[in-house]
Amino acid sequence: MAQWTSAVGAAQLARLLTSQQDRPAGPPPRRPPAYRALADGVRLLVLEGRVPVAARLPAERELALALSVSRTTVAAAYEALRTEGFLESRRGAGSWTSVPAGNPLPARGLEPLPPEALGSMIDLGTAALPAPEPWLTRAVQGALEELPPYAHTHGDYPAGLPVLRSMLAERYTARGIPTMPEQIMVTTGAMGAIDAICHLFGGRGERIAVESPSYANILQLMREAGARLVPVAMADGLAGWDLDRWRQVLREAAPRLAYVVADFHNPTGALADEDQRRRLVDAARSAGTVLVVDETMSELYLDDDLRMPRPVCGFDPGGSTVVTVGSASKAFWAGLRIGWVRAAPDVIRSLVAARAYADMGTPVLEQLAVNWLLNTGGWEQSGELRRAQARDCRDALVAAVRRELPDWEFEVPDGGLTLWVRTGGLSGSRLAEAGERTGVRVPSGPRFGVDGAFEGYVRLPFTVGGAVADEAAVRLAAAAELVRTGASGTGESPRTFVA
Repeated sequence: MAQWTSAVGAAQLARLLTSQQDRPAGPPPRRPPAYRALADGVRLLVLEGRVPVAARLPAERELALALSVSRTTVAAAYEALRTEGFLESRRGAGSWTSVPAGNPLPARGLEPLPPEALGSMIDLGTAALPAPEPWLTRAVQGALEELPPYAHTHGDYPAGLPVLRSMLAERYTARGIPTMPEQIMVTTGAMGAIDAICHLFGGRGERIAVESPSYANILQLMREAGARLVPVAMADGLAGWDLDRWRQVLREAAPRLAYVVADFHNPTGALADEDQRRRLVDAARSAGTVLVVDETMSELYLDDDLRMPRPVCGFDPGGSTVVTVGSASKAFWAGLRIGWVRAAPDVIRSLVAARAYADMGTPVLEQLAVNWLLNTGGWEQSGELRRAQARDCRDALVAAVRRELPDWEFEVPDGGLTLWVRTGGLSGSRLAEAGERTGVRVPSGPRFGVDGAFEGYVRLPFTVGGAVADEAAVRLAAAAELVRTGASGTGESPRTFVA
């Protein structure tokens, strides 16, 4: 269940239900009764995360007026939802959305398999590309040449190597965000950065607002830190954030932290525009919420004529609201576990002080490798190679999925590494299970939600191209057929999630 109760007004729910009618879902075999159509519409909104779990629904009379239907229709729809496990009610207190007990929340994200364990399996579980050679080898060689002076020290640099902190600060300054080295802490990847931030600001029981859907491993990290996650539904498609919902959650839930991915959001690929960034920073500042902005995908813009928006921290000149996280893992290579935090100097000092009880510091050799890349122009040249790899893989996977699975729906993002795909009404969890049998690994949609939503989705990283992308789509189509016919190995009838 969600750990914060929101309320969905009658007019808001009516708008959401009306917007569903514009989506192509295929012609129904027959027109369902009005109560059944209403129940299915609410159920789909919950499963897609557009209405959060544990949200209080409007009273029957209010919703009937907003939809211009009879109260009897609404009452019958609510009863159907209660029977199916999508609604809980208590006399005198109202009704809340829920998910059935048979829809357990996945315990963790999809971990990458070791290469030697894959065999003939095509792994679409991890949004990561191979290293952009020869730049990795050159960076390591350059780091080894710079290592001797550091080898004569104790090797512990809790804030990061001074040369790398200075270089990262210079890069923010070049982007129009004046930054001092004292505003940078180098971490062990973006996960290490966000873990440190959560422990500093978000103690056990603190509320953290998160996009819905969001990055699966970050959600799990926050759960294990004891956070109370507050989901905020994304706008439809690639439109970025729904600022009305964000303002409502920040005002009513008053979360201590909010975590967002503004640049090529994982998993949807959405890119927040400058107006959304400015308004979200203003809303967070008004609510007293620290806004943690994950920029790990920011350099993976795939269309050359795309004008990237200003970084979110550029709308926080005082530095009191936004904490930015960056990483080499997506822009360069996942095996180079170097991340960083940009924040106000007092926040950096607090993070560094707390680090003595965590990992002490980040490996020196890897920091020197990143510094070598940034100093020599290798970062920019490897970035061009990286973007070309991702662009080719994106185009190949998009074409293959459209050919083999024409009823699956998605929008093609301008950057990042992932497609967020509606699976034609099939269960994403069943597809993930069936994919293991047909030779393709994919993460199901519920891994990216807070409360078991997004059952009708899968995330497809565009990390394979050419013939491999073609074969991945063929295997996905075979998995979809197993689910559709009920032969996916569960012994149960096929389960769909269309309204």
